[in-house]
Amino acid sequence: MAFGWNKRRLRKAYHRVRHLPRGLDFFRYTGNKARGAYLRSVGSTKVAHPSSVMLEVTNHCNLKCITCPREYQYGEEMAKGFMPIDQLKRMVDQVYPYVDSIGLTGLGETLMYKQMDEAVDYIRSKSQGIITTISINAHLPKCVEIAGRLVDKLDTIQISMDGVGDVYEQVRLRSDYNTFFENTKAICEVARGKRAEVMFNFVAVKENYHTMAEVVEAASQLGVDYVNVTPFNVASVTAHDISYYDFFQTKAFKDEVVRAKETADRLGNVELSIWDVKSQPGFQKCHLPWGHFYISWDGWMTPCCAKPFPKELNFGNVFEEGLMTCLNKPEYRQFRQLWYENKTPEFCRKCHMVDMPAVDLPVELPMN
Repeated sequence: MAFGWNKRRLRKAYHRVRHLPRGLDFFRYTGNKARGAYLRSVGSTKVAHPSSVMLEVTNHCNLKCITCPREYQYGEEMAKGFMPIDQLKRMVDQVYPYVDSIGLTGLGETLMYKQMDEAVDYIRSKSQGIITTISINAHLPKCVEIAGRLVDKLDTIQISMDGVGDVYEQVRLRSDYNTFFENTKAICEVARGKRAEVMFNFVAVKENYHTMAEVVEAASQLGVDYVNVTPFNVASVTAHDISYYDFFQTKAFKDEVVRAKETADRLGNVELSIWDVKSQPGFQKCHLPWGHFYISWDGWMTPCCAKPFPKELNFGNVFEEGLMTCLNKPEYRQFRQLWYENKTPEFCRKCHMVDMPAVDLPVELPMN
């Protein structure tokens, strides 16, 4: 996946460089980077300690969204719960001092995790430089209060924003747009001048793509600096096949991207980015076998965040076996060997990384 160096990423990179580990930990950190680079240079299927992890603090949610994998067959069959705080701390211990970023998110509503303050404080006790992100839906009754406690400790608060008005409610079932709008407005107010940046993530589907420009306008009105557009991924959605991706090739979709870009340019205070839709598909487009590793709430290491269902495929339980043991298991190394050969595993079929044809957009946007 290509990463566009937009303003948000540049700021995060600058902050990370300013707060690298010191003393002996600095040599551990840089030595691990060198080892990782060496392993890739020689075509090894082993990995060094990860630079980025996602800790699924919970997969419970208060909404039912048509864009979410948890609302389809695999999600219905998965076990649900909350990551024990002692196990979360053990994971942080195992990735420090090597890690650059930690995402405290997953298939659920992050702020339903009652130990969120303790989790973020523990990460900060390790290093002020670890880039820490959460993703929320801005619907919980106390979400503004909780966000207010975290805005000087987090780096990014990502809010799911899949349309405006009635369209939003048609995509995000059980939601209320007015509640969302007022909560998001309040979160932006408490975040103003603080460490955390607020961004919208817009999952483009047939039901909402025509509101992209209006989402940018709402972001501008609310004080949200960034809007990222992500095409719907049907990898774990049993209700659709890869023909769904034909929609992103249509003139109608491309015209709406153009209108959203023109709106962002006109307003001047919102940066619009889009998932990497321009690169040619294939397993080698995916970076997840090598980084941003996903750990489910109950400790299972799954291949990715798009299909984080241990019953379908996992590479062991990190709570029981340890992080690095799971990362370099023979089964995981075989998975990475397929990446070198650009052969898509059956598990990854239907993912937009491998089955969505490249989209020739008529405008230039940062690729997220």
